[in-house]
Parts: sequence; C-alpha cells; structure tokens
Amino acid sequence: MKVLLLKDPKDKESGPDPYIQELGLYRFEATLIPVLSFEFISLESLFEKLSHPECYGGLIFTSPRALEAIKMCLKEKSKNEVEDIGLTPQGEKSGNAEKLAEYICSREKSDSSALLFPCGALKREVLPTVLREKGIPLESLTVYQTTQHAHLQESLSSYFSQQGIPASIVFFSPSGVKFCLQHIQKLSGDFINHIKFAAIGPTTAEAMEAAGIPVSCTAESPTPQDLATGIQQALHLHNCSVPK
Repeated sequence: MKVLLLKDPKDKESGPDPYIQELGLYRFEATLIPVLSFEFISLESLFEKLSHPECYGGLIFTSPRALEAIKMCLKEKSKNEVEDIGLTPQGEKSGNAEKLAEYICSREKSDSSALLFPCGALKREVLPTVLREKGIPLESLTVYQTTQHAHLQESLSSYFSQQGIPASIVFFSPSGVKFCLQHIQKLSGDFINHIKFAAIGPTTAEAMEAAGIPVSCTAESPTPQDLATGIQQALHLHNCSVPK
C-alpha cells in the first residue's frame, strides 16, 4: 500500500529518512513530498543574544528550523542533533507544546533568568501563554518564516499521475494542511473518501478537522514508530482509535 508523507526528507548526509524506513517495515511504500520552504530572518539579533549566554537560563526549541538558525549563527556545519552545538536537550519526549510547557514549569521558577525561544512566524501561543501565566520569563524571537514549497503543486500532480491514489496521506503541520488540501482534493476527485488521512500530532489533527478532513489516526507521539502503528491500525482495523 502507498503512503504519501507531506514533509521534507531528512538530510541525505544523515542517512535514510526514518519515516520511510519504519513504514517500510510495515510493507508500506512511502513517498516524501516537501511542502514548506523557510526563510531565515533576524539572525543578527539572534547572534547578539547568543553572544550573551549569561542573560538566559536556557533555550527552547520546538522545531528543527529554530535549531538550524542557531547553527547558522554559530557557523556549525553539522545539522543533526542539539548535541552538535554543545547543548544537552531536556524535555525532548514531551511531544507537544502543552506537555513541554508543563515540563518547563516543573523545572523553572519565576525569578529564574529568561528562557530564549527562537521560533517561527506561525508559532502557536500555547507555550508562551502557559509560561506567562506561571510567571516564568520568556523572550521570543522570530527567526524564520514559512512559505509554500516552490514545487509543491508540480510534485503532487506528478505523484498522483504516476502512482495513483495513495492508501494514506500524512500531514506533518497545520501549514501543510493549508498549502496541500486544495491540490489533493482536486487530484483525488471522488476517490478522496477512500484515503485514510493521518496526523503527526494533535495540533495538526486540529487543523485537519477545522479544514473538514476526516482524521483516521493521530500518532500517539511524533515518532516514525507511532505513526506507522497508527496508519496500520487505520488501514486494517475498523473503528481505529489512536490516542491523541
């Protein structure tokens, strides 16, 4: 069965994409189509803040792009993990903004140094709101903007014409829903009701539901393993219910 993943592929130098690998273990034929393009901004301001680490109690990362912005400022060549820039990640298994906010609140105090939050222009306000309510100082800085990938429509048209209607389509972000849905509806036609739509997490699932897309499953956590399990259940079991 074919599965269409609406996400950027992992860097080639980092090896095979883990989602492709994991779905392959379930005998799914997965294909990646890049949906988003990113423009980095305010890097001079970010560098200035990074030059004064004594002013901050820590860094908050909620996207690979924010980490990439940090690496660009520090002129790091590697693009794999947080450890590459000498940082030790904590709370990495939170899975969403709500749980990450809870984790941070359990460790930080209102009189602590501010936490630096490099983020995207489309960030949700959940984490900043919770920290503000708890009195935990946070300094947000927008370091990238999200736009539609230049070749998205062409890539989707090519996929549907060559491979047909996939058994499942996975959205990885609300932006992906925004940029892809209209094209997918047009290309699928009446067969769209046969597609099982999956979400990588609750935020994306909410965006799908708001757009009128039936969510067949939501990965319990944003990992290749949980996504593959959810898709298998959605495709092979009736009344699939995957924890959100």
